[in-house]
Amino acid sequence: MAPIFLILFIQEDILLRGLSLVVFAVAAITDYFDGYYARRYQVESDFGIFLDPLADKFLTFAGFVCLPFLDPGQFPWWAVVVIVLRDIIITSLRIFTNRRGITLETRKTAKAKTAIQMGYLYVALLFGFFLLFGGAFGEFVQSIYSLNIFYWGMMVVVAITVYSGVEYFVVNRKLLFGKK
Repeated sequence: MAPIFLILFIQEDILLRGLSLVVFAVAAITDYFDGYYARRYQVESDFGIFLDPLADKFLTFAGFVCLPFLDPGQFPWWAVVVIVLRDIIITSLRIFTNRRGITLETRKTAKAKTAIQMGYLYVALLFGFFLLFGGAFGEFVQSIYSLNIFYWGMMVVVAITVYSGVEYFVVNRKLLFGKK
C-alpha cells in the first residue's frame, strides 16, 4: 500500500491527497492487527516475522519522503535521511545475523519508535492535506504550521530514532561483537 499512498499524496488534488491518508491509515492499522493476531493465535512464521517490519519500513519511508515536499524547512531532508538510514542499517543487521542463526533482541524502545513515527507522520501528513484548503480554515492551518511545531516534532522523532538504533547495538553487543 506504500506506493499507492505515495503516488496519491504527491498529487495537488485535495481528493487524491485525502484518499492517500485513508490508504496510509488502513495500511498502519492492518499492519498492527496483523501482528497482534499472528502473535495471539500463534500463527507466526519466519517469513511473516521478517516481512512485517519490512512492510512497516516501506510505509514509514514513503511517509517521510513526502514531508520535505510539503516544506523542507519544517521537514529537512537530512532528518529524513537519518531516519531512513537508521532503519536500513538495523534491518540489514537483523537480516545478516538472522542468516547466521543469531536472533537479536528487539527492545520496547524500537516498537515505541515505530508507533511514534507513525503517529507523527499521520499528523504531519494530515496537516499537509489541510494546507490544500483555502479560506479561514486554510489560514488557521497555515498559522499553526508557521509555529515550527512540526520541525521540533521532527527533531524529537529523529532523536528517538537514533536512540533506538544505538540501543540496538548496546543491548546486542555480546551477540554482535562478543564483548560485554
